[in-house]
Amino acid sequence: MERREEQPGAAGAGAAPALDFTVENVEKALHQLYYDPNIENKNLAQKWLMQAQVSPQAWHFSWQLLQPDKVPEIQYFGASALHIKISRYWSDIPTDQYESLKAQLFTQITRFASGSKIVLTRLCVALASLALSMMPDAWPCAVADMVRLFQAEDSPVDGQGRCLALLELLTVLPEEFQTSRLPQYRKGLVRTSLAVECGAVFPLLEQLLQQPSSPSCVRQKVLKCFSSWVQLEVPLQDCEALIQAAFAALQDSELFDSSVEAIVNAISQPDAQRYVNTLLKLIPLVLGLQEQLRQAVQNGDMETSHGICRIAVALGENHSRALLDQVEHWQSFLALVNMIMFCTGIPGHYPVNETTSSLTLTFWYTLQDDILSFEAEKQAVYQQVYRPVYFQLVDVLLHKAQFPSDEEYGFWSSDEKEQFRIYRVDISDTLMYVYEMLGAELLSNLYDKLGRLLTSSEEPYSWQHTEALLYGFQSIAETIDVNYSDVVPGLIGLIPRISISNVQLADTVMFTIGALSEWLADHPVMINSVLPLVLHALGNPELSVSSVSTLKKICRECKYDLPPYAANIVAVSQDVLMKQIHKTSQCMWLMQALGFLLSALQVEEILKNLHSLISPYIQQLEKLAEEIPNPSNKLAIVHILGLLSNLFTTLDISHHEDDHEGPELRKLPVPQGPNPVVVVLQQVFQLIQKVLSKWLNDAQVVEAVCAIFEKSVKTLLDDFAPMVPQLCEMLGRMYSTIPQASALDLTRQLVHIFAHEPAHFPPIEALFLLVTSVTLTLFQQGPRDHPDIVDSFMQLLAQALKRKPDLFLCERLDVKAVFQCAVLALKFPEAPTVKASCGFFTELLPRCGEVESVGKVVQEDGRMLLIAVLEHCFSLLSMWIKEALQPPGFPSARLSPEQKDTFSQQILRERVNKRRVKEMVKEFTLLCRGLHGTDYTADY
Repeated sequence: MERREEQPGAAGAGAAPALDFTVENVEKALHQLYYDPNIENKNLAQKWLMQAQVSPQAWHFSWQLLQPDKVPEIQYFGASALHIKISRYWSDIPTDQYESLKAQLFTQITRFASGSKIVLTRLCVALASLALSMMPDAWPCAVADMVRLFQAEDSPVDGQGRCLALLELLTVLPEEFQTSRLPQYRKGLVRTSLAVECGAVFPLLEQLLQQPSSPSCVRQKVLKCFSSWVQLEVPLQDCEALIQAAFAALQDSELFDSSVEAIVNAISQPDAQRYVNTLLKLIPLVLGLQEQLRQAVQNGDMETSHGICRIAVALGENHSRALLDQVEHWQSFLALVNMIMFCTGIPGHYPVNETTSSLTLTFWYTLQDDILSFEAEKQAVYQQVYRPVYFQLVDVLLHKAQFPSDEEYGFWSSDEKEQFRIYRVDISDTLMYVYEMLGAELLSNLYDKLGRLLTSSEEPYSWQHTEALLYGFQSIAETIDVNYSDVVPGLIGLIPRISISNVQLADTVMFTIGALSEWLADHPVMINSVLPLVLHALGNPELSVSSVSTLKKICRECKYDLPPYAANIVAVSQDVLMKQIHKTSQCMWLMQALGFLLSALQVEEILKNLHSLISPYIQQLEKLAEEIPNPSNKLAIVHILGLLSNLFTTLDISHHEDDHEGPELRKLPVPQGPNPVVVVLQQVFQLIQKVLSKWLNDAQVVEAVCAIFEKSVKTLLDDFAPMVPQLCEMLGRMYSTIPQASALDLTRQLVHIFAHEPAHFPPIEALFLLVTSVTLTLFQQGPRDHPDIVDSFMQLLAQALKRKPDLFLCERLDVKAVFQCAVLALKFPEAPTVKASCGFFTELLPRCGEVESVGKVVQEDGRMLLIAVLEHCFSLLSMWIKEALQPPGFPSARLSPEQKDTFSQQILRERVNKRRVKEMVKEFTLLCRGLHGTDYTADY
């Protein structure tokens, strides 16, 4: 195999000249890769070496790089190159060279058995790849041969070295199979062959594992090898002896990790549930680890407790249904469940003192699902057994969710705090899920505990305990309808009694109130019990997220019951906004809350509150509009515009005809005169135009201005009508000066809501034609730098066709140019732009009949669209051409299947060469007409 220069190297095409890939050059490049301090040189070397590995010369230099006088880094590259050639370019190797290649690899593996381990592994991977490519026909007993060859006594390598090399080879074989590029049909054959061959592997592994004389390194390797093989879905009953040996090996600290991995892999294979008798035998083995688990927990040995927990959870989570089905063994499975409960409640705070409890949470979901999936009679029996278990689980989870002491928590890193936060979210999700099993009794249980805790005079309660119980309540109330619960009134009554001395507790109190906002809407008399707490918390920056989100929920759900409290809510909100207590996003939420609140007031009250709320910002904006643009006043402008748009997003004084919000949504008319939002917008319109005049070239400011109107339009719908003419005029001026996507998006909203109304059609038509004209000019200048504008333009065109096709009837609209721009947009690399363009064509093509200009353009230029679509789908194009030409006699009875096949191959190969494609189509046309080779050809 050393003289293989004649080997074809398909991937060598386009690489450096073949002569460059010499042993000397490869060694130089490797030296550069490992030792050159210049990163560019390293990258160049790596690129060159990757080309070398796939070149035909790799067959030659690989073996030379494995020579004993080379350093391990060089030998490793040689072994890797061999693996790449075998795994990726197997078809290049003549069948008569399989045996010599196999023999050489065996020789090298034997030599490296006492050499570099990383090189040995790569050589084993190369031989594994060769075996997979030859199995089952060319090498029917590959695994048995490997075992026999390495057990031969005449080898120069000592027994232990040979044994470790064989185990390495056997370990990488299934791993290489999992990642191999074998065709699907070959994969099935090889998998079957390997399943048979495990008969040559498992007895050897059992012997080595149970042999007292086997050194620790060999037993370690055996466990890893077993772990690798079980992932081939070996029948669980065939693994019994090795699994038992692995359980015994758990007592050896050096073998512990490998044993855990092997056991978990064996138990977790999908097929294992078929072997119920074997699974039942495993339960006592797992339960037998409880003393080792307790000792590990007592000694703070997190690795051991984590490993044992993984085993218990693997058995319980993967096979709970199969084991629950064995009703006569219910007590042993319950013992396993209780062992997992111990793991859930393992002492210490996650993730600082323990990392085990989080592994168990999914098990409780699985067990509950399996119990609730049984027929009624069996389910009732298991409910009786497991309801107490799940109540215990709730206590355990709430204990685990408790915060540590303030002092201890202060020492936690930000990463540990974040992990703990995510862990609590997982606990919250589990509690919410458990509610399905335990129902209303769970809420009563939590309420009783909280009541006892807050009213007990015997001992002072810890804030952590109170917080955890509230957190449990909040977890359930956030997603479950608790409106009919008889304990919520009591809970609302208890909340003001909580002595809030801590930010975490205060946060949870806020979130709990927020979770109960729908209940408060049905029981408005209780609002006054909790609203003062929320308003007080608004002034604390540490409670920013919880207090503002809770106020927003209350204002959204209870707005019709809030007018008596409105003045106070507005006053407190104004105060915290002026003091700039909250970050930008919370300020926006607060404005949304106020929008909900004001929506329920009388129009004059709304206007009065709007005046006091907005006036300070309008004054600030007037001042900023006079200043020369700079980064700091830009931030202030965007912030004020954002506050206004968030307020107008939710300030909605009309009542919907129904609860279904959709594109055709219409509202009942408001009898009280002009909409307050429109009144305010008209008052500030000139100011907004003034701000725009100075900031037109800044996308963020333009976007913020457009957002005010877009959100107002979406909320007000028809009520926005008085603003349409002046807004259309402003948008036209904006877009003509500097085109921006946000202006197109706002235009689309106006088209969507007002284009069908005769009174508003003229200004909207004028705006539509103007932005279309400006955008077409942009396309002529080169639109590639503006994919966002192209995307929004395509969406606008689609909306126009959908809502008001008459917009395409205007003579001033260049439909042909619009069509060509949309075809160009199809070729953009940005997926959203392509999607928007497809949306436009979806609306356009069905209207060929009803809109004359559209029909004419599609007839003239439709071919452009077809070509653009085919360019997108080259892989499908090759299939489509073959399918189109397949029917006999199509496109001509004069063509043979071979001629059609040749034509399709030529077209696909030369598709980027317009001249050649034209010639080939011409030639094919002549063949179809029977004129090829005649005098007519010369004139064609």
